[in-house]
Amino acid sequence: MFQTFLIGLREGLEAALIVAILMGYLKRVGQHSALKPLWTGVVAAILVALGFGALLTFGPSTLTFEAQEAIGGSLSIIAVGFVTWMIFWMASASRGLKKDLESRASLAVQGSTVGIVVLGALTVGREGLETALFLWAATRATGSSGGMLAPALAAVLGILVAVLIAWAITRGLLRLNLSTFFRWTGGFLVIVAAGVLAYGFHDLQEAGILPGLSALAFDLSATIPPTSWYGVLLKGVFNFSPATTWLEFAAWWLYVLIVMPLFIRRSRSGRARPTAAVSTTSHPASDAAAATA
Repeated sequence: MFQTFLIGLREGLEAALIVAILMGYLKRVGQHSALKPLWTGVVAAILVALGFGALLTFGPSTLTFEAQEAIGGSLSIIAVGFVTWMIFWMASASRGLKKDLESRASLAVQGSTVGIVVLGALTVGREGLETALFLWAATRATGSSGGMLAPALAAVLGILVAVLIAWAITRGLLRLNLSTFFRWTGGFLVIVAAGVLAYGFHDLQEAGILPGLSALAFDLSATIPPTSWYGVLLKGVFNFSPATTWLEFAAWWLYVLIVMPLFIRRSRSGRARPTAAVSTTSHPASDAAAATA
């Protein structure tokens, strides 16, 4: 559940800050009438993300075991691709996020109300769909005995905490180094994504699409029983499987050894760039974006 809480916290904070930037800009330029259409788009994006999550959860239930594993494995690998792109995008684009969003908002308010609705839907919808897919894949990888309910509640709690943090930041009640926050959570999500990737390959092995299901790199089930508290903890936090095939083992290590150094390098290069100054006359909600730098 810690995985899904962290995913909800990180993605929720990112989405909440995006909404705060847009709201702050619209208020600053006197476009208060555009706030309602903006929220209409945001709510629509949330509903689409929830529908997508429900489809992923209940859609394949009537299929055969092999078909479920094939779909689950494929979507897990796709989810890893999305979250990897998201981690690197946030590491490099956070400094220009405020300017980019305000530019798009400026164009939207010059058009019709539909433009504002679409702006809210697209900016939040992308985050919502990526989050729903990765939460679903991460939950399947942990093999939670309580099904989807407990991980889903942990994710919702993470999102609520993120909204509270974003509100406190925009009100000036909390100062948080968001650059450090996204850097550390991004590094941890690389480990989570590696586990989801390995589990995705395991699903494809169980579906009979990939070979090597019985070729184990190691089997520590006797030392680390999957039902023990430490086995559940390792599975829930790191997606550790006591019995791991060679293909899973190779996928995990290749991903970490390639992605983690690249992420660290990208994060360090981002910190080396000069930080853009924040206007003292801007709205606090807009200033929150600059804190991501």
